[in-house]
Amino acid sequence: MWHSCVRRTMDDALARTTPGARAAFDRFTELAARCGPIEVIAQKTRIVIMGRVRFAGAEVLRDCVRLNIALTRKVEAPWVKRIETYGPRWNAHRFEARTSADVDAILELPALLCEGYRDLGMQGWRQAGRRPVSC
Repeated sequence: MWHSCVRRTMDDALARTTPGARAAFDRFTELAARCGPIEVIAQKTRIVIMGRVRFAGAEVLRDCVRLNIALTRKVEAPWVKRIETYGPRWNAHRFEARTSADVDAILELPALLCEGYRDLGMQGWRQAGRRPVSC
């Protein structure tokens, strides 16, 4: 998977977005931080959220943020715009938010973020015979 290793400041990464989209990103990050220690890194074209490894992130646009969560399983839901599968354990669930209310409207999001954090971000799938750790 190609990516950029260029780091930017968070303010630079979010400078051209609307206050609502910034609030959506901040809320998403706040929910991810409830799962455990995270690092948020602004790169050239995206922002990644990491435990040991990346498990969530965002692409910042002018009036919205394209958010994503990686899970070991596929979750079909109306808010999921697209699921991209990268190998047997990595399913990137992509969705958009324009405001923090859009993030809060996804009631299962806090649990899904913690599932992604534990299973992929903290590599919990490596435990118990390479089976995913339940949330």
